[in-house]
Amino acid sequence: MNESGTELQKHAMDTWQVIKNRLGMISLCFILIFAAAAVLTYIMPRKYRGHVEMTIERITEGINVFANNRSDSAGFSPEYLKTQFETITKPTTLYPVIEKLELAKRWELPSRQAALAKLRANLETQSMLRSDFVTIDYYDPDAQLAATIANEVAKSYMEQRKNIEHEKKLKALTVLEQKINDQEGLRAQAQLRSQEAKRKAGIVGEWVMGGGNSLSPGSEIRTAEEGLQQTREQMLMQADQDIMTLQTEINQIGKLTPDELIEQASGLKLENASIATMTSKMQELKVARQGLTNEGRGNRHPQVQSVDSQIEEYKRLILGEASSHIKGLQNRLDGSKKKRESLEKWNGDAKKEIMGMQALYNEYKSAKDEVTQLDNIIVNLRTRNLEEKVGADLVKSPATIYSEAEPEGKPAKPNVALHLALGGVLGLMFGLGLAFFLEYMDTTVKNLDDVEGYLGVPVLAVVPKDVGVLHRSSGFNPDAEAYRILRTNIEFNRKTPEANCLSVVSGGAGEGKSTTMVNLAYVCAQGGYNVLLIDADLRRPSLHTHFDVSHATGLTNYLTTDIRLEDVVLRTQVENLFFLPSGLLPADSAGLLNSQRMMDLIADVKSRFDLVLIDSPPILGVSDASVLANLADMTMIVVQHRKLPRHMLMRVKQNVEQVGGKVLGVVLNNVDLRSDAQYQYYTSYYTYYSPTNSPNGGQGGKTRRRKIKAETTAPALGTSNAVSRLDGDDVF
Repeated sequence: MNESGTELQKHAMDTWQVIKNRLGMISLCFILIFAAAAVLTYIMPRKYRGHVEMTIERITEGINVFANNRSDSAGFSPEYLKTQFETITKPTTLYPVIEKLELAKRWELPSRQAALAKLRANLETQSMLRSDFVTIDYYDPDAQLAATIANEVAKSYMEQRKNIEHEKKLKALTVLEQKINDQEGLRAQAQLRSQEAKRKAGIVGEWVMGGGNSLSPGSEIRTAEEGLQQTREQMLMQADQDIMTLQTEINQIGKLTPDELIEQASGLKLENASIATMTSKMQELKVARQGLTNEGRGNRHPQVQSVDSQIEEYKRLILGEASSHIKGLQNRLDGSKKKRESLEKWNGDAKKEIMGMQALYNEYKSAKDEVTQLDNIIVNLRTRNLEEKVGADLVKSPATIYSEAEPEGKPAKPNVALHLALGGVLGLMFGLGLAFFLEYMDTTVKNLDDVEGYLGVPVLAVVPKDVGVLHRSSGFNPDAEAYRILRTNIEFNRKTPEANCLSVVSGGAGEGKSTTMVNLAYVCAQGGYNVLLIDADLRRPSLHTHFDVSHATGLTNYLTTDIRLEDVVLRTQVENLFFLPSGLLPADSAGLLNSQRMMDLIADVKSRFDLVLIDSPPILGVSDASVLANLADMTMIVVQHRKLPRHMLMRVKQNVEQVGGKVLGVVLNNVDLRSDAQYQYYTSYYTYYSPTNSPNGGQGGKTRRRKIKAETTAPALGTSNAVSRLDGDDVF
């Protein structure tokens, strides 16, 4: 199992443990609350139910002017249905029911407001999820009256809503007729503006783009001047194109050198046709000259010079023709520019005139379009007005009743099964909540983790609840096994055999410290230890009661007089177990214990006995236990299960360590194994042992060398005493 699974299992076990520990309180809470629910259910008055089922119809709240814009989306919204559902319980719906059925008089109430409050208190409405269905339930001791009121509430809602819808339509029709009158007035004004604009523009007929002579919204008015204007624009564009072509050609020729001009003369489109002939002959002369040069004739040869003179003449003629061509191009360019200027001026004047006329045309067109649009609006408004007038007299039913209320033969309230179930659940939840709350507030020591986690010392033994004094029981006693475990843990946790003096303390009275000491001493004595049990609780001594002896003579006598130790130590009926009573109670017990005589006594008995157990008063509140913890080799803390708070337990350990004592461990006492199952692992093996297997209760341990001689059987001091004084020759 992984770590998370282990942690989950631990939490589950802790939860179950809390429930087991406080099962009585949980059961008590459950019973009390369940009984209270049963009593309340019994005394509640019986009421019958009037039940109505109906659907709320989805009706739009207003009138749409244009048929193509109608939409019922508002009527289908959840908010609309919720609003209509809530109006069922409003005074406007319920007051007509009260007046019609005379409920105030029937119920003997002073006013209709009081009747309204009572009606609402017994009225329940419910809407179905994702459905238009609603239910109306009314509860009353009279079955017939319950059914009648439920039916009347449904009818009143339908009537109220029908009246509201009818009033809305009438108001909307009034507004609609006013809008028609307003639109007709606007249309008359638009017609006057249209006629005035037509007169100013001098329009006799109406020509529209694409042919025809009728003007409709969105059409354009076209005139002959607009056609001429388009022609002038085209001529102006052609002039710009001619100017650009001539300028480009002039710039291209101007960039050529004379030689480049002569070479490219044939491709310049010159007006003189002989240029091509001269260029061809010049090329033939160049070829002839090259041939003469190849035959060995030099540049001064008469034939070469004759050819050169002919070539130069042709160059001169070609350059002259090219120059004339450039001048002709420049003249044409100047003429084109003047033509463009003339066209531009002519076009500008005509454009101003056309723009003035177009403004008049547009004004007329806008007025005409407005008239047409207003005509369409008025037609739609009149159509809608006629439809709504007819619809106002045929208002749709706001609801449909599918099931009317009828008198029932069995009361619907109170719901006995539901009330008892709720009472049981509430009682169980309250009991569990209180149990866990008390567990959370409980800071006492509950388990081994609390002890070891807060103190940092081991738990030496877990002692079950209601364990008695072992030496008084007869036969085999499985409870002794817990003290055998304690004996073993003490033996293995003390560092040296010489550390044989053990002080036993507790945080408060009633922790079971004295019983724990007596049983531990008994088990150690059975195991072969010579054990001395010292009752050093000089406040409220109690060890002597376990041996049925008097504490009149004991420790205090030894510490305050010169009496011998043998005169105050008693030999019990348990072999190897000796007891030193407390003696008479002194005025200053702490001072008496914190004396050299006490220190000498501890040193003396440590050398004579295998184990010395010192009982001390509770360490919190008095200083006696702190003194004894300092004198002893080790200190054992006895803690009663679920009694001492954790912070007090930490204070116990601190008090021991502050005086130089050493805490050996903790005995967790008085554990209820039935409620705390986790401790059963420490005690469940008791059943493994039986008197047959272990007749002496674990007495087979090795017997240590005795330092005090004792009789095999201790003689009794009378019939009631279980101890006897030591004789002088019993001590080395």
